[in-house]
Amino acid sequence: MNWWLARATGTEKITKCEEEATQSFVALIIGVTGIVGNGLAETLSLRDTPGGPWKVYGVARRPQPSWNMDNPIHYIQCDVSNQNDVELKLSPLYDVTHIFYVSWANMPTETQNREVNSAMLRNVLRTLIRNAPNLQHVSLQTGTKHYVGSFADFGKIKAIESPFTEDSPRLDAQVFYYQQEDILLEEVGKKKGMTWFVTRPHVIFGFSPYSMMNLIGTLCVYAAICKHEGLPLKFPGSKATWECYSPASDSNLIVDQHIWGAVNPTVKNQAFNCSNGDVYKWKHLWKVLADKFGIEDYEFDEEGPELRLTEMMKDKGGVWEEIVKKNGLLHTKLEEVGDWWFADFMLRVEGVLDSMNKAKEHGFLGFRNSKNSFINWIDKTKAYKIVP
Repeated sequence: MNWWLARATGTEKITKCEEEATQSFVALIIGVTGIVGNGLAETLSLRDTPGGPWKVYGVARRPQPSWNMDNPIHYIQCDVSNQNDVELKLSPLYDVTHIFYVSWANMPTETQNREVNSAMLRNVLRTLIRNAPNLQHVSLQTGTKHYVGSFADFGKIKAIESPFTEDSPRLDAQVFYYQQEDILLEEVGKKKGMTWFVTRPHVIFGFSPYSMMNLIGTLCVYAAICKHEGLPLKFPGSKATWECYSPASDSNLIVDQHIWGAVNPTVKNQAFNCSNGDVYKWKHLWKVLADKFGIEDYEFDEEGPELRLTEMMKDKGGVWEEIVKKNGLLHTKLEEVGDWWFADFMLRVEGVLDSMNKAKEHGFLGFRNSKNSFINWIDKTKAYKIVP
């Protein structure tokens, strides 16, 4: 059984490395406290990971949080949107062989997204390509907006017909992923023999209080508030989304595909979709969420007005402070752990499916059970005392 299939079935050997890696692979994770970066830091440092154990540098703009400190990484606090900071902090990393770029900045407009996110990626690549002589590969994470457009354009422009395949033409619209991919090919092409890889996940099921698109964490916070106030756990989305089939991408599956792209020479210089390989309905996962927080009254209210978390949660900061204090949770502010805008968006999306055929045809056997994934990340959010 190969490593990717073993990871999917939970039968892989997990051997932590107690000493610094002597392997030749050295990873630089940009966005190490994010929903995928945190998992990369954990997995790359394991002795049984392909190419491992890797030496790992992890970059984020904030100080290292307690929930990220279990990972044996070299943590670097750096703002990659600041070219001077990148030069100062990252140019000494001459031993880096692989970059895993899993970071992004959410700006008010897609034009600003293009400018800021392109500059961030370019700052990192130009600094490392110039200063790391053994750099051989860059893995970039984008997503399904490649096929449907930006958050602002979704539903307003003609998207690619679902299920999405990697050979689909680009949309006639502003999508900062396109510019990132162009920069990736341009910069990597400047160094002979250097390769790239792009993974395009769907909505991510995972753990990170620092992620701007942490759907499960946001729903856990919503459920905790409902439980605390004795309120029903009403579904804050559309009836169509409640009933339709939806896909997801487990963050550890995305980690697996990043590593697959890094060590498998036959998939270099290509882009691949990444989703769990199954579908779910929110009407089923909603019961799971309610059960996890001991809430008996949960359903989609067909008679009432359509709910939006951005409205429901705007005055709940004090309530969250009470919950944190009462339950001895990690100190957080509501706006730090509740991505209400993103949940409102995702719980109104329907019929957005992708195809994993290309990845499977190239030998990627990873998959995840979405219901089990949902449960696992709720449990982890509780274990790290983000929610009670």
